[in-house]
Amino acid sequence: MEPRLSVSQITTFQSGFAEDVRAYAAAGLDGIGVWELKLPEGGDAEALELLEASGLAAAAAVPELPSILPLPLLGGPEDPAERIDAYCRSLERLAPFNPSGFVLLTGTAEGHDLDDARAIVTDGLATIGAEAARLGLRVGLEPYQRDGGEPWTIVSSIPEAIDLLGDAGDPSAIGIQFDVWHLWNTPTLYDDIAGELHRFTGVHVCDVREPTRGWADRALPGDGIADVPSILRALDEAGWDGLYDIEIFSDDGTFGANYPDSFWAAPPAETLARARAAFENCWSLTPQTVKEST
Repeated sequence: MEPRLSVSQITTFQSGFAEDVRAYAAAGLDGIGVWELKLPEGGDAEALELLEASGLAAAAAVPELPSILPLPLLGGPEDPAERIDAYCRSLERLAPFNPSGFVLLTGTAEGHDLDDARAIVTDGLATIGAEAARLGLRVGLEPYQRDGGEPWTIVSSIPEAIDLLGDAGDPSAIGIQFDVWHLWNTPTLYDDIAGELHRFTGVHVCDVREPTRGWADRALPGDGIADVPSILRALDEAGWDGLYDIEIFSDDGTFGANYPDSFWAAPPAETLARARAAFENCWSLTPQTVKEST
């Protein structure tokens, strides 16, 4: 089966929602990963109308406050209760866009005893899971890359994320958001894909620059050190039939690192064309499994 390709809106960080929708449709993409921070204040109805008219499907959506515990590098309130309330409001706001799922990070344990941090997160997962179930939505808990992940997460692998969900009572509406950048070097990666794909709510695709200059310095698929073709093959063989959502963080100075080759500083049409070509090249290197139609 031919892959369906989308791009997450953070990849074209400096353009607005309407510009993104027009550019993504013109690039021949199948979908768009909606970021709440891109929605114009008071303009949800117009944004939704534009998206529906474009024919683009909504991939994984990212709320404005995407974690339970704080994310020091991104700001926002420190109080987890405030963050959980904000996340639940985002679920309701973004539900009409019909995304395939919602990205959720645990946030950092810095400043907390690890057991206390874990208890806060499990309580938050239960609350968010109940709200997502009420709205008929799916949330994907995203493990964050172990190398340098302390400011972002308390789980860095799929098994760790599953254990955490178990502690929260296995909320039925919460699964796993898969991300190549975060999981490419996990020792059990291919076993995790084969055994847990039924939990996946979304798939983010990019590559890992070597040397990596920072957390917002990701490469296009095939341009880094991750074996993206093999990962795509594993996802395909395990039965992934959702959108492959390219997500590129590439700081242009917004977060303190002005990379001279920043994708965020490039015209969106150029970035989208390069992203699509890079993905298609990786896919062409991937022996495809012939699936029987059901």
